[in-house]
Amino acid sequence: MFTRTENFREFIRYYPIISSIIAIHLVLYLFTVLPFFPNYWIFANFSGVNLYIMEGEVWRLLTPIFLHSDFTHVLFNSFSLILFGPALERLLGSGKFLFIYLASGLIANIATLIIEPLTYTHVGSSGSIFGLFGFYISILAFRRNTLSQQNSQIILIICALSLIMTFIQPNINITAHIFGLVGGFILGAIPYRKE
Repeated sequence: MFTRTENFREFIRYYPIISSIIAIHLVLYLFTVLPFFPNYWIFANFSGVNLYIMEGEVWRLLTPIFLHSDFTHVLFNSFSLILFGPALERLLGSGKFLFIYLASGLIANIATLIIEPLTYTHVGSSGSIFGLFGFYISILAFRRNTLSQQNSQIILIICALSLIMTFIQPNINITAHIFGLVGGFILGAIPYRKE
């Protein structure tokens, strides 16, 4: 489930949404490091700046999901998406997967807007990726037979380690990680709520 055996071409064909998101990550990252392109323009206009969002630049609730601060940041988030996204894109279908990914990131960024100060600035897809983890946890809670015991353990261990690292590593948007996780869980649990 979390082992990739596809070649590059197969991966793109089987997982078009994940492939597109990673392509956007890489293109935007390249624009921020290429010497002939004014990289400050991308960050100035598309990073999540709470003050500017409050002043009406609401696109900043979504655009930070695709921006990353440095190579390690884009590499880690893209690699996490390659590892943990395909099983969900296959399970949910491309449209629902994209909705979960974007909605989790949006929830994470709205929480950041509400909780963090107006001067707070952030970029990164971690809120969306934590949303995928949250969705997996909802599967464990409501559709346990969908995942094998081994895959269930992998998800729980990765979630626990990711949460621990959230509080240890510097310059992490803790709010986005937590609320992305909670948002993904809620989105996964909605179909199973008691009427």
